[in-house]
Order: sequence, then C-alpha cells, then structure tokens
Amino acid sequence: MLLVVDVGNTNIVLGLYKGTELQRSWRMGTRQNQTSDEMGLHIHGWLRLEGVTPEDLQDVIISSVVPDIMYSLTNGIRKYFNLTPMIVSEDMKLGIDLGSTQRKLGADRIVNCVAAYTLYGGPVIIIDYGTATTYDAMSRDGRFITGITAPGIKISADALFSRAALLGKVELTLPPSVLVTTTTESVQAGILYGEIGATEYIVKGLREAMNEPNALVVATGGLAQTIAHGSDIFDHIVSGLTLEGLRMIYDMNRG
Repeated sequence: MLLVVDVGNTNIVLGLYKGTELQRSWRMGTRQNQTSDEMGLHIHGWLRLEGVTPEDLQDVIISSVVPDIMYSLTNGIRKYFNLTPMIVSEDMKLGIDLGSTQRKLGADRIVNCVAAYTLYGGPVIIIDYGTATTYDAMSRDGRFITGITAPGIKISADALFSRAALLGKVELTLPPSVLVTTTTESVQAGILYGEIGATEYIVKGLREAMNEPNALVVATGGLAQTIAHGSDIFDHIVSGLTLEGLRMIYDMNRG
C-alpha cells in the first residue's frame, strides 16, 4: 500500500492507496512545532484504525510547501514505518514540461498540473481553492504556461472580519441571489460572488492569452463546490486531485 501526503500551509492531507484505488484519506492542521514522534504516532494511529500495519505500507510520497515541518514528518515516517519517503521535486519524472523558468513552482501546484494533464490532457487550467487561490495553465502538449496566485477565500474573509468591527464571521455558503436582504447574506455575496467574478475573469483572460477558447477548467480545493453553485465555468471538479497526482508521480518514479 502507498501513503501519499500533501503538506499545505493550513492542512496536511493524507491518502492511503491500494494500487490505483484511494482507500481512505485524513486531514489534520499544519502545526510546525510537532515532533517526529507526534507526527509518526498520528499517522500510525490512523492506519491502525483501518487495520493497516506498518508492514502493510510499502512506500510514502510527500509534497510540501512548508519546509519547516519536513524534518519532523520525514523522521516520524522513518522511525515508525522504517521507510524513507519520496519527496516531490521538479527534477523528478513528471510527464509534463515545467520549463526552465518555473523552478520555484510549489510542489502542490506541480502535483495538480501532473494530475489534471494526465487525466484530461491539455490545454487545461487548474484552479485550487486552498490557503491561496491558484490558477495554473498547461498547453496542449503538456507545457506549463503560467501561474497566478490570489488570496484564498478564507484569507479574504478573515481579513474582512478582522478589520470590520461590526461584521461577525459568517458561514461561507452562497446566497440564492445577489439581491440580498440580510447582513449575513451581504457578506456572503460579497465574498463568494466576488470570487466567482474573479474566477470567470481570470479564466476568460487565460483562454484569450493562450488562444485556447475551449481550454478545460479543472477545480479542486475545499470551496470549489461552493463556487460551482454560482458558476458553470468548471468542466471537472476533483476533490482529491493532489492525492491522485501524488500517486501518479510515485508510479512514474518508483524503483
């Protein structure tokens, strides 16, 4: 069995694969002060609950955008599973062309590009609604074209709530119309319809700049489904896109 681990700024997401099938996934908050024992025991306990022993685990692959957590995570895996994890980098076999100018592209974005292009081909625009909202564009022949980074939906919402004393936090659900009648709906509409507008504008601009009016749009991340309720811009929504990309990269590079 294969354990895939995506370390993000807000959450760490883990997936357990048997062959090409995702058996189970877990999510925990990213805390940089965890020890290797805490990390190893967390993972060990979750796998035990699924009836998976350390001996059942054949390998581990990790993508990370949080360097400070990697020592504890990798050593926890070595200590509790006797495995040295594979770490995603741009120097691996990826099945796509990142280009010589894209050496600083985040590991999570590399993985998403691999997954989207492998699943759907190009041209394709990948949108990830995570801590940041990211837009990455791939050409018809699998070449990375450009990437755009915007504040994430929750970051924008938290900034609004922290600066406006009379506004309380609201659930990030889409109101039925922009003709809102309450303060809560007013905030929801501003945040979410604003995000939809930004998404549609950026996708339109990318398609025009790429000269690919029919470029596919693949969305992932926690709030992708919420955005989809107010827009038909997405061709595919894949909640586990990063986990699937990690499995694909492992298959390309194992051995």
